[in-house]
Amino acid sequence: MTADPRPADAEPPVDTGRFGLDAFTRDDRLRLFSFASAQNRAEYLWTLRAFEHSRANYVVLLHAGDVADVLATLGEEYAEAIDVPRLDADQLTPLLDQLYAWQLLDRSYDGARAATLSEYRNRHYVYQFTQAGHRAYRAVEDVLGARMDDAALSRLVLPELLRDLTDLAEANAKGDSDEVYRKLSRLDAALTDMANRAARFYLMLGDLARTNDTSAEVFLRHKDALLEHMREFSTQLSRYAPRLAEAIRGVEATDAEAMVARAADADERVFGTRAERLADWRQRWLGLAHWFTSDDGRPTETERLQDGTMGAISGVLALLRRVTEARRGGVSRESQLRHLAAWFTAAPDADSAHALFGAVFGLTRPRHVSTPHPDPDLIPARRTWWEAPAAPVSRTLVETGKSAAPGAPAKIERN
Repeated sequence: MTADPRPADAEPPVDTGRFGLDAFTRDDRLRLFSFASAQNRAEYLWTLRAFEHSRANYVVLLHAGDVADVLATLGEEYAEAIDVPRLDADQLTPLLDQLYAWQLLDRSYDGARAATLSEYRNRHYVYQFTQAGHRAYRAVEDVLGARMDDAALSRLVLPELLRDLTDLAEANAKGDSDEVYRKLSRLDAALTDMANRAARFYLMLGDLARTNDTSAEVFLRHKDALLEHMREFSTQLSRYAPRLAEAIRGVEATDAEAMVARAADADERVFGTRAERLADWRQRWLGLAHWFTSDDGRPTETERLQDGTMGAISGVLALLRRVTEARRGGVSRESQLRHLAAWFTAAPDADSAHALFGAVFGLTRPRHVSTPHPDPDLIPARRTWWEAPAAPVSRTLVETGKSAAPGAPAKIERN
């Protein structure tokens, strides 16, 4: 009999009730994306697309020959737009086995397909997506199919949020668990979508500001629609923010903890315990409430979003002014850097290049060497910089490079 290696006072292992689904480790999940960076990534991607095409037609299990037939069909559909690889069953077999090793596909033996004894001995395999493998494939397809300029603020979702919060308060007051679950799910999905849209929109504005020299025509063509879009969203957010905060307080007045318990009871996720579902829905509700209300005096997420929108409007106007001035004068940052690079290339020797660098950037020597210490007897000038404390430098000298001096005398008021 083998002794238990755990100490006597050790806690017993906690049963999560997940039937071993958490055994899929983090390294295994990261390995799911190996096909996207493999040498034959195009073949792997189209093989998985064949499985997705069959899955849409309610065909789950595929043999290597079936995958080859689906690839031939996809090749005919996308003949003019995309070059689909032509692979036969022998070429697909090692690809399928490798996808099985990466755990994107599940492999099982289908003896019913064996027509002869040799085929039976060759182990006729069929393949299908694993749950994690299908998610990894969809994640890669989402990245490949995403449009980086498809970003917009969602102003139309604000009245829907207000309506759902009102319905949620009524459902919680009536004790309707199913309706509470539906409304909370809708609110969580709508708010998540609005936050993701806002994040993508402001990232797009940052990219636009960094690349305005090469996309000035695109910016000037869409600037009016961009500014109008942000102004409308800012107006709607200012209008609905206090009403949404009031609706949140109305829901909390009907007992938010009971609402969370009703949502957890109506949740149909069978692989999670009730305590986990309670914690999940409680966290979702707290995050939703924090978007519109704040008890500690900190700004809410709607206030931050409003400030970000107003800052983005100011940034777009400044960018418009910069682009307009560059087009009027015919000089942009790109043209200036190109001319400067040409000067460096045409420098006859290294000393000339160093002199040009010093004239352009002014980094060859420190500017404030002559600033003495207020008490030269306490800190003599002969003491080195390594030993002496830093001399105080006025803000005027730091910002302008000129020593601070008393201004002109004020005008005398004579009576």
